[in-house]
Amino acid sequence: MQKKIHIIIIAGEPSADMHGATLAQELKTHAPQIEISGIGSERMRKAGVNIFADLSPYAVIGFIEIIKHISIFKNIFELTLQKIKILQPQAVILIDFPGFNLRLAKRIKKDFPQIKVIYYISPQIWAWGKKRIGLIKEVVDKMLVVFEFEQQLYQAKGIDSAFVGHPLLETVKCELKKDVILTKLKSNPQDKIIALLPGSRQEEIKKILPVMLKSAEIFLSKMPDTKFVLLRAANIKKGLIENMLHKYPHLTIAVCDKNSYDALSISFFAWVCSGTATLETAILGIPMLIVYKTSFFTWFISRLLIKLPYIGLVNVVAGEKIVSEFVQYEANPKNIVKCTLGFFLKSKKLQDDFRQKLNMVREKLGKDNANEKAAKVILEVIKESRSLPHCHPDPL
Repeated sequence: MQKKIHIIIIAGEPSADMHGATLAQELKTHAPQIEISGIGSERMRKAGVNIFADLSPYAVIGFIEIIKHISIFKNIFELTLQKIKILQPQAVILIDFPGFNLRLAKRIKKDFPQIKVIYYISPQIWAWGKKRIGLIKEVVDKMLVVFEFEQQLYQAKGIDSAFVGHPLLETVKCELKKDVILTKLKSNPQDKIIALLPGSRQEEIKKILPVMLKSAEIFLSKMPDTKFVLLRAANIKKGLIENMLHKYPHLTIAVCDKNSYDALSISFFAWVCSGTATLETAILGIPMLIVYKTSFFTWFISRLLIKLPYIGLVNVVAGEKIVSEFVQYEANPKNIVKCTLGFFLKSKKLQDDFRQKLNMVREKLGKDNANEKAAKVILEVIKESRSLPHCHPDPL
């Protein structure tokens, strides 16, 4: 009788839910008998994952913000350990979310040493310092990294890792033709559109969107033919966005709830919240600047902890500051408008040079089958542990 395969996936944020859903689909393709449970949201649920907890409403950033929800995180942590005890999975797949996931990995190794712990999308140890590497070596059986430089870092420390490429290359796709997108946005091919990407967390929206809206108002006074489109993350309530837009009655901004990559793809420039969105924008080749604000306390502590000269993932992957970053007090309309005008007034050659640098970032992200590679590695790890004798995934 073929042994049942059970895997638990832990995805604590919207982007992780997206990657977890695609990973689940790939796992089911290569091992149809597999059962998958986990922490996730709507996308993972639609992918056939049995969701026992959803942390997306509590997707917060910052030390004070996390403390406010600490009891919820503790309850879900204990629930997860109960589920692991009951389900006895062959492996637990951790996606990013290091504050929660590394603590969970430590408990799994203590209480369930027979279960394989596989980390997909590494904690950003290169940004926050390398103190966590020792813990990762102790509690993670396989690290699946999405940046090539991460594999070199882990291999140097003797940690079993595999570079699979970045899953965003699979998800950042346009669905509609350009003329259809323009019609939906009530624009024409000659329009220069600025896309606003204010973040996927409520705290980010409250801090960053007002700055973007004020900047848009000022920019429009200087470049009246400019059009704006705001990309709303699926987990952000419409009311939050609408309440902020009501404060700018003379500012016309199209809000895009669906097909956001389509709207971004026809933009001339973008104002982007630091994080995954900077890579999404780079993959589409759209010039941008980065805007980020948080609470004073979080910003102050982050300045002490972050070891890099920049915060944008697009700059981290490039290995240099190719995109301007406006963080905290520098994230103001004066700087944003000045930088954007500078790009608008550049020669076409200099604009194209910027786009070429973004294309180089895209090339550094690997090939566009990261989730398939990750699924194969996961199944191979389980097979090697002799928990999966009848599964024969294709070689990488």
